[in-house]
Amino acid sequence: MADFRSVLAVSEAIRGVLRSSYRPEDFDNTPLEFEIYTTRGIASPIENGVSLFLYRLYIHGANRIPAGTLGNDGRRRAPLLPLELHYLVTIWAGQHTLQHSLAAWTMRTLEDNALLPATLLNAGGDSTFGATESVELTLADMRTEDLFRIWEVLGPRAYNLSIPYLARVVPIETVRTLPGPEGAPVQDRTIEFGLLTGRGERA
Repeated sequence: MADFRSVLAVSEAIRGVLRSSYRPEDFDNTPLEFEIYTTRGIASPIENGVSLFLYRLYIHGANRIPAGTLGNDGRRRAPLLPLELHYLVTIWAGQHTLQHSLAAWTMRTLEDNALLPATLLNAGGDSTFGATESVELTLADMRTEDLFRIWEVLGPRAYNLSIPYLARVVPIETVRTLPGPEGAPVQDRTIEFGLLTGRGERA
């Protein structure tokens, strides 16, 4: 079951999809880079390529599981934390011809890989996701005003073409177990056998 490393695994998987799908000849042999950014990275970005910026984590309420899964010891764990990952996929290019083509290519590539399987999510080497687990990647609905507001708080850099995406559901498992009958204190009772005397005492 996916643990706290799953958020990073999803980000790396999305970048991996773009990197592995990129063919230089499709863009006149222009070298492209594919990066995962924090706000610091956006302040000094790549020249040509695509960046992935995780700007929001949110609870996916529809998948709030009332009871957790069973661990290997048979004890039930605390409920899963189901997350939605909100990304800005930004297109970096010096010329509009490259920017427009790269934007369309990026959207087509991510649409072709809208379901990220465990084999791809675990490509980094960690078995973070179970064999049957997957994450859905889809375009997100964001108002233009909200998009511009994000760029305003990122700093003085001018807005660059960005596309909002949503990855869901990303489950975060816990190692904490819930208290249950099997974990309740046990009372040991000792029974002594013997013959009762006339005064009610054991012989």
